[in-house]
Amino acid sequence: MLSAMAVQVGDPARLGEVRLSDGRSLGWAEWGLPDGIPVLLCPGAATSRWLGFGGGVVEALGVRLVSVDRPGLGVSTPAPGRTFSGFAADMRQFCALRGLGDPAVVGNSQGAPFALACAEAGVASALAVVSGADEVAAPRFASVLPADLRGLVERTASDPDGAEDFFTGFTAEAMWDMVMAASPECDLSVYRDPDFAAAYRRALNEGFAQGAAGYARDTVLAMGRWPFELGGISVPVDIWYGEHDTSHSPDNGALLATRMATAQRNVVPGTGGALLWTHAEPILTSLCG
Repeated sequence: MLSAMAVQVGDPARLGEVRLSDGRSLGWAEWGLPDGIPVLLCPGAATSRWLGFGGGVVEALGVRLVSVDRPGLGVSTPAPGRTFSGFAADMRQFCALRGLGDPAVVGNSQGAPFALACAEAGVASALAVVSGADEVAAPRFASVLPADLRGLVERTASDPDGAEDFFTGFTAEAMWDMVMAASPECDLSVYRDPDFAAAYRRALNEGFAQGAAGYARDTVLAMGRWPFELGGISVPVDIWYGEHDTSHSPDNGALLATRMATAQRNVVPGTGGALLWTHAEPILTSLCG
């Protein structure tokens, strides 16, 4: 049994692209067994298909981990003005083309609302929200958001096009600096590991390879009101947050868990936002059990 704290990242075992019916391409990466239990990863902000998780663990658990570049990130064709429902439709087609059936889905950080959109649309057999970006535009959170975040949420609500233009000013280096500045020491011990830092920075560079428009669209969608009905999600949902994670949810998913009848919330002591990598084994064991 591998330790929950064993952090291993490695290059994908398989890489490729699929062509959707409208001619767009989606880039994908896979780890683990080609015929294993399908697990679809919606990765975090501005990161490409190259950053997986659970090195060694996916093989031991018989998992086929698949990560996909969202449109405009990595090698995936841009789709200006894309929506959550459009993303879920892309994933339905992608899963059919790659023979994934209805996979278990993991949403990490800014990938969480995209994973939730897939679950609400029926493109998931189970869901894990790991250090998920919460619906910060929800009225219940208005009084507790930090001033700078509240300003961005209000700007996104009042002028989404202007907010999207603002987010196109970000770069891979700026994202790295922002993550490092906002992370507690328990996360920095992961992020500063030379192998992890190299993999993370590569994924950020890949994520911004076509510019920042893909990240900007993701961010406006994630920071606005979510248009899908969380109460309509009927598959099992595991919600995971680290005790010291102050970056992703104002209440570490407490409100989010109440919005889905099938949700179970786990707050892991002594950990932060790097939970996907430090606790890959329990996350995948619960998701695929």
